Amino acid sequence: MREGFFRAVSTAEFTDLLRTFPVLPSETVDLDEALGRFLAGDLVAAEDLPAAARAAMDGYAVRAADVFGATESNPAYLDLAMDIPIGVSPEKPLPPGHCARIVTGALLPDGADAVVMVEYTEDLGAGAIEIRRPLAPGENMLLAGEDAAKGQRLLAAGTKLRPQEIGILAALGHVRVAVGRRPRAAVLSTGDELVPAGATPKPGQIRDVNTHTLSAMLRAAGAASTAFPLVRDDLAGIQAALAEAVADHDLTLLSGGSSVGARDFTLDALRNLGADILAHGVALSPGKPTILARLHGKPVIGLPGQVTSAQIVLLVFGLPLLAHLAGDTEAFDRPRPAFPALLSRNVASRQGREDHVRVRLEPRPGQIPLAHPVLGKSGLLKTLLLADGLITIPADLEGLAGGAEVAVRPV
Repeated sequence: MREGFFRAVSTAEFTDLLRTFPVLPSETVDLDEALGRFLAGDLVAAEDLPAAARAAMDGYAVRAADVFGATESNPAYLDLAMDIPIGVSPEKPLPPGHCARIVTGALLPDGADAVVMVEYTEDLGAGAIEIRRPLAPGENMLLAGEDAAKGQRLLAAGTKLRPQEIGILAALGHVRVAVGRRPRAAVLSTGDELVPAGATPKPGQIRDVNTHTLSAMLRAAGAASTAFPLVRDDLAGIQAALAEAVADHDLTLLSGGSSVGARDFTLDALRNLGADILAHGVALSPGKPTILARLHGKPVIGLPGQVTSAQIVLLVFGLPLLAHLAGDTEAFDRPRPAFPALLSRNVASRQGREDHVRVRLEPRPGQIPLAHPVLGKSGLLKTLLLADGLITIPADLEGLAGGAEVAVRPV
């Protein structure tokens, strides 16, 4: 157990602690419910796909050797051997010097190894077909097993199922699929100063922002979220709410109560419940006073109460943890989506901590955009409202110079 306040671990150490939480059990869902979920096991093709060679164009199935050298001025002439409608398996092979009229998706007869598009042909009548272009074997057709060969591993466990993965599952007949369970996350906001968003604050009070923003971020990330009622700065109340949240959820987020102060009961509540405090403090700005605990084998993250800090910590650590719990095998290692920009001015940073700076983008036709830092206190909402993304200043730097190319992560 790590004791003491602000013995800040590095962001890499904090991430390694997150890796220690086990992936949630899998569940089997209907294919149409699997979008965005993570595959629980490898997908191995049980059959060839396509099962047999098929036409990819309307036209004529041919032997490529029979139309070698065919041109507009020197066409090849073939005899029409058969018409092949879709859904019918040809009974006879294609003889040399012959062709077969075929539609997209229809099965090719044995002997045919290419399809000439109808635009390059002319039916001369009496069973004679003019071909005005050459073909290579395999042209304008799908080979048996070209999409998937029987026994081939098509998707690895942990693959996020996009529409295209849903398509290959459907093509192979998988109407039910085993995926990682969708995480259930609880959001607890604490503080005597907080009132519900619909209330009129009295002097010294503020409306609850974190419950709504954090819940929205969780839902956008694919988790099922539960927003608990506001909890006052009371040890017994926080402890009871934490116990209830952890019992029924896979991840608990508690905002407020992670900094030094006589009213901060989060650590005491966690310890009274038997939690292992893995970290209290991370070398991150904003978000230094973040707590990570393990309670009944489940992660509890104590977020700073400041609205911007809470959202940044959830972006940097919480969302990858959610993906990991849901079965994403690369949740902590996959590069985050980003795009290049030029920093418009110098930005200072304290060496030894990783800074996540909000930036506003200025488009420049024909050039990469300018990234303007949006600086402000972590209790201000407008720094995220005005920002188009975040840039990261590594802990080993004291800042970034204006004109430097930076990677901007969307928010």
